Amino acid sequence: MSWLVVVLSLIVLWIASLCKIIHTLRLPSRTFLLSNGGAFCKKNVLLVVAHPDDESMFFSPTISYLISRGHNLHILCLSIGNADGMGNARKHELYKACAVLKVPVQQVNVLDHPELQDGFGQIWDHNLLAKIIKDEVSSHEIDVIITFDKYGVSGHCNHCDVHYGVHKLLHENPRSIEAWELSGIDREEFGSCGGCSGSTKRCQRTNRLSHHWSM
Repeated sequence: MSWLVVVLSLIVLWIASLCKIIHTLRLPSRTFLLSNGGAFCKKNVLLVVAHPDDESMFFSPTISYLISRGHNLHILCLSIGNADGMGNARKHELYKACAVLKVPVQQVNVLDHPELQDGFGQIWDHNLLAKIIKDEVSSHEIDVIITFDKYGVSGHCNHCDVHYGVHKLLHENPRSIEAWELSGIDREEFGSCGGCSGSTKRCQRTNRLSHHWSM
């Protein structure tokens, strides 16, 4: 019964996120994702996630919007999600999901690093994450990074670590990179570096994509 509650909660969270993004895009007075005063400028965008299914569960409305606007989207998934021994299957499911979302398979990079294994007890090194993400940014001349907020959206510690890996990269990188995070409406914006502090209660809030800094 508990798994059913979790699944239903995730579905509600996804629907709420989709509705919020659609509503935001319809407001003319708001600053839109990658808008440039009405003039279209194609961007190289990197979505950084922790596990296969993060792209669908949390970011599919954003992916659909970016693809529909003609931006060049790359996805970096930092693990195969092998906590339950289903990593290879989840990896293939990610590729299938990206095909449905119209993201070219050659622009999807799924890692299986020994120090970045899926699990609530797994602590991911922020320096390692920053280096990996930096290499991806350099390889594809990325203009914009999108990832989780500091609570990891769902409170998963791997999500939180990804956030802080991006945070570290942007604060050490002299190149100008625009960055966005998926965050709860009532949450604070990017703060100082720290550990995972998410909670189940926090992740029940409606989520939105927030522009948190540009360096």
